[in-house]
Amino acid sequence: MNTSIKSSLLVLVAALAVLSACESGGLARVKPPYSQAYLDYTGAPIKEFHSWRLDSWEAVGRNKLVVWSSTNEAYLLTVWDTCQNLQFANHVGVSSTMHSISTFETVRVGRERCPISEIRPIDIKRMKADRAAQVARANQPSKVL
Repeated sequence: MNTSIKSSLLVLVAALAVLSACESGGLARVKPPYSQAYLDYTGAPIKEFHSWRLDSWEAVGRNKLVVWSSTNEAYLLTVWDTCQNLQFANHVGVSSTMHSISTFETVRVGRERCPISEIRPIDIKRMKADRAAQVARANQPSKVL
């Protein structure tokens, strides 16, 4: 086989390997096991919440994200379905009025502004307690009869 053909094939195989790795890995920050866990601990919809700052966030669906205002205080925000890039965002911003985040505010994803359609508080303390209980049950020695 000709050396230039071998080189071309090698480059083609390498390019295909890189493309398949990018496709399977993806850029989404969605973590399906956690998204359902958050949903299991959400409360009834609220109009607004007060926060001096947001510590972190996590996209948990195509139009849902969890924002953390403290270690034990988080909210599930649902934005309009027109928001295209939430799952792939590296950074988001949330507008607020006098430290209040309401359904009149937006989530900024790049140049896109995504109106908030729903806010639900998440019972983080109960979620952590349930997870700790699961770990404790899993670590208990089994009884032999």
